Amino acid sequence: MCTGRVDLELVLQAFANGADGVFIGGCRLNECTYTTQGNYDALNMVLLCKGILEHIGLSPERLRIEFMSSGEGNLFAEIMNDFGKKVTELGSLGTGEGMSEAGLKSKLAETIRLVPYIKQVMNDKLGTRLYDPAEYDSFFTKDEIDKLFSEVTSFYIDPQKCQACMICGRRCPVEAIAGGRNLIHVIDQEKCIKCGTCFEVCPARFSAVEKLSGKPVPPPIPEKARALVREAKS
Repeated sequence: MCTGRVDLELVLQAFANGADGVFIGGCRLNECTYTTQGNYDALNMVLLCKGILEHIGLSPERLRIEFMSSGEGNLFAEIMNDFGKKVTELGSLGTGEGMSEAGLKSKLAETIRLVPYIKQVMNDKLGTRLYDPAEYDSFFTKDEIDKLFSEVTSFYIDPQKCQACMICGRRCPVEAIAGGRNLIHVIDQEKCIKCGTCFEVCPARFSAVEKLSGKPVPPPIPEKARALVREAKS
């Protein structure tokens, strides 16, 4: 499988499942058989993930990517031995960083939930090809990663504008929108993955979905007040 198909969520899920380290091995850069050059996508994903790991308190050295040909067995063995020693030095996931098990699980779960949002915000950079290794360490800056998490975008349905058309509810990929026919829709912020689908599909004539950044989401309208009262046509 091409390393370009290794998704950010898969890597984070591996850590959430208890892996102390994750290694990704790919073909040499610029030697792609299928011309898709997916290894550049994998490289950017790993650089971003390293920054995310550091942000949540884990060592970025727990994740490593290397490129080599299938005939370089000795090189592969050397790299794996080196990576194995490094992971051993770091200790068990979280424990080596002084994190509690509950705290680690909570941070990883929340980060995994935000993957669609992260990929959307970082889309341009994730699609950039880095040809100079000197750019790797500075491509995703600490300030950029911190801002990514401190200014998480949220979406809110304005009860004064919602017409209960159910379009957003049907299109939400995680069924995070409660509501039905003639019921004002409400986004469950705990389920919402910040993908922005609701914002994109809400009819322009309603514009009921608001995109909020860096500010709290208003409380949901009480269930008893969600029935939509329509004016009778004269």
